[in-house]
Amino acid sequence: MPLGTDTKNYETPNHPYQGERIASEHSLLDRYGLTNKEELWRAQSQLRSYRREARDLLAQPADEETVARRTEEFLGRLARVGYLDEADELGDVLSLEIEDVLERRLQTIVYRNGLANTPQQARQFINHGHVVVGERRHTVPSYVIDVDEEDDVEFDENSPLADELHPERAEEQ
Repeated sequence: MPLGTDTKNYETPNHPYQGERIASEHSLLDRYGLTNKEELWRAQSQLRSYRREARDLLAQPADEETVARRTEEFLGRLARVGYLDEADELGDVLSLEIEDVLERRLQTIVYRNGLANTPQQARQFINHGHVVVGERRHTVPSYVIDVDEEDDVEFDENSPLADELHPERAEEQ
């Protein structure tokens, strides 16, 4: 068995048949172009871990040097990725929503920047290697884009999609 395949990176819902939860999951799958609920559950688990870490840090005395350093590093990491602003505090982590996590995915950024007509098309462009971030090609739609990388998302210069007249290019609004 390959390394790392024996554990899941997400938690499934406690109760499998809840109509309201299933409807909201389908809405998110459609809006963000996710292929299956596993991707959504992975993002939810990531958000849960951020909230858990924030609660742990809030529960400890703030005057300790190590707690202050860990808090600063944690908030800096979330701000670099774009989940929080620089001015946000530890309590703001608890108010993050799943949409905040899904908005920072490469697939969503490609769609929002107008490189694709739909989130599904953005996913296809990424999987087929047409999208680069800076100088590096990424083929994983769930790659989390840092705030400073957001402007560097574009088509690979060697890709046929780099041509403005390509029929699959998104129409200018």
